[in-house]
Order: sequence, then structure tokens, then C-alpha cells
Amino acid sequence: MALLLEHEFKPLPADKQIETLPFLEAVAHLPPFFDCLGTPIVYSPVKADLAGNIKKIRAVYDSNPTKFKTLQNILEVEKEMHGSEWPKIGATLALMWLKRGLKFMLVLLQSISDGERDEEHPNLIRVNALKAYEIALKKYHGWMLQKLFTGSVYALPYKSDLLKALEKGKEVKEEESIEKIHQFLSRVTPILDAIYEMYTKMNAELSYKA
Repeated sequence: MALLLEHEFKPLPADKQIETLPFLEAVAHLPPFFDCLGTPIVYSPVKADLAGNIKKIRAVYDSNPTKFKTLQNILEVEKEMHGSEWPKIGATLALMWLKRGLKFMLVLLQSISDGERDEEHPNLIRVNALKAYEIALKKYHGWMLQKLFTGSVYALPYKSDLLKALEKGKEVKEEESIEKIHQFLSRVTPILDAIYEMYTKMNAELSYKA
């Protein structure tokens, strides 16, 4: 899975303090995943949003690498800096949306690797994409965006074409590709879960619709 395993994520430490720089360097390789889904009108904005949020967090980190050494440091410092405007501001807001885009990606890949499918059309990934959208993004989208996303599933690539795109065009056996997806998920899922947990604990999660 050339695209997904291009840059390794550091294992989640026992204290769940995620170092900002290694996280950003690893996650910066993931926006091209959305190119593999086709349907540019829907997924190009998601890709741009992901890349834009990574850039915003990186700018905050670069302003003071010591102060913003971990993702938790970012939330804690910005909470103190911005007062009542927090968490609707800065890298806190950017990371909030970044984790949602990553959640969509991980749920989609997990669903595919778990073998969830439409038995009548086993090479389609609509079931997987709809599950990912329901879990990760739908409740944060207004009516128009929801219609756009649910309609887009009919233009998604076949599973075989998606796996080939993730292998950067190489022909690889499906079971090999699925094993690589497992590897990727085993590294990234604990990190994303820890970020979600951090937002819950710090009461930083927002539920407004985009």
C-alpha cells in the first residue's frame, strides 16, 4: 500500500501525548488518498480541507516548537491564549476538522478490510463510503452537503481500482493490499482515538454544521 505506508506514524506513547511534528509529517502524506476516490467535485474539497488544516497546525507549531511540542500542548496553550473564542479558533479548530477527515478515511478502509460489502455488487465501495460518511462527517454537514456526499457514492471507483490506486498503479493481490491496510490502521487508529479522547476530555468538540 505504497500511498498509505509511505511515511510511518510513531506508535502512541503510554501517556497518549502525541508529538506534533512527527504527527504532521506523517499525516501530510495522506491527502492524496482522496484523489483515489474520484468524484473531484466532492473529494477535492475534502482533500484541500485536510491539507489546509495540516498547514494551519504546522504554522502554529513552527511559531514556537517548544511550546507546541505535543497536540495536547496546542489545545492547552490556545485555550489560555484565546479565552472565550476557544475552541472555535486556531490550530484547535484545524485539528478538529482534520481528525474528522481522517476518521472518514479510516472508517472507510476499516470497512473494506473487514469485508463489509453489498453482496449483489461486491466490487463496489458504496456501503463502505456511506458508513464512513455517517460515522465521521454527516452530522457536521448541512442538508446540501449531505445530499452531495450521498449522491457521490454512485461515482466511486470499484474496490479493485481503489486498491490499485493506493498501490500507485501496481497490480497487487487483493489480500496483500488488505494486509497493508491492516498495518496502516493498526498504527493510525490508536492515534486518532487518542485525539478524539483529548477533545472530549478538554470539552473542545464543536457540533455546528459546515
